[in-house]
Amino acid sequence: MNEWSIADLARAAGVTSRTLRHYDSVGLLRPSRVGENGYRFYGDAEVARLYRILSLRALDLPLPEIARVLEDEQSFADTVRAHLATLERARSGLDRRIDAVRDTLTALEEGRDMSIDDALAGVDDSRYEDEVRQRWGDDAWERSAARRRALTPDQRRAADEHGREVNASLRAAVERGLRPGDPELQALVGAHHLWVADQWGRVPDAAAYSGLGELYVADPRFSAVYGGERNAAAIRDVMVVHADTHLR
Repeated sequence: MNEWSIADLARAAGVTSRTLRHYDSVGLLRPSRVGENGYRFYGDAEVARLYRILSLRALDLPLPEIARVLEDEQSFADTVRAHLATLERARSGLDRRIDAVRDTLTALEEGRDMSIDDALAGVDDSRYEDEVRQRWGDDAWERSAARRRALTPDQRRAADEHGREVNASLRAAVERGLRPGDPELQALVGAHHLWVADQWGRVPDAAAYSGLGELYVADPRFSAVYGGERNAAAIRDVMVVHADTHLR
C-alpha cells in the first residue's frame, strides 16, 4: 500500500497541512495511521476520500454537507466522473474569468485606472481559502462562505454593490488628502469595519482589522481596488487609527 506524510499529501493536493488537520478534527478525513512521534500518514483510501472532499468543495458545499455526502459509498471512478462533468460545465465560466484577468493585467501594464468591478472581475473567492484559514482561522472561512451561499442572487448583487460603494468612498476620501484621524474619514472607515464584519460573520478585533489593512497594501489585487499601493497604505493607516481608537 502506498503511504504519504501529511506534508507530501498537502503539497500534492494543493492545500495546507493545517487544512488536513482541520479535516481530521471534524472527522472528515482521518489519517491511516499516526506515528509515535505524532506524524500523520495517509494511504490510498485516504487519497481517494480527499479527492472526493476537494471535488465537493469545488461545488461550494459546506463541510457538514460534504460529510453527509461521503456517507454514500460511491466508487472512486464515479466520483472522478462526476467531477469531470462539473469541470466541463464550468469551462465557459473559467474562460470568461481568464478573459477578465487578462483585461485587468493589460490595464495595470498600461497604467489605466480600473473600477472596482473591473479589478475583481476575474477573482475566484475559493482560491483564498487556505490564506483565510491561516490568517484568521477555520471558522472565519466557514462563516464567510456559508453567508455567501445563503444569499439569493439579488442579495449577492446588492451586497456586492454595497461593498463597492464602501470601498469607493474610502478611496475618494484618501485621494482628497484627508488625514487618518479626520472625522469624515474615520466615519467612512467605521462603515468599512461594519462591512467587513458582515462579510466575515464576526466583528474583527483590532489585530485582525489592522492585519487586513496590511493585506490591502501587500497584495496588488487589493491595492488595485483602491487605486494603487499609496492609496492602500493611506487606508491601512486609517484602519489602524480606527482599531486603536475603537477596537481595543
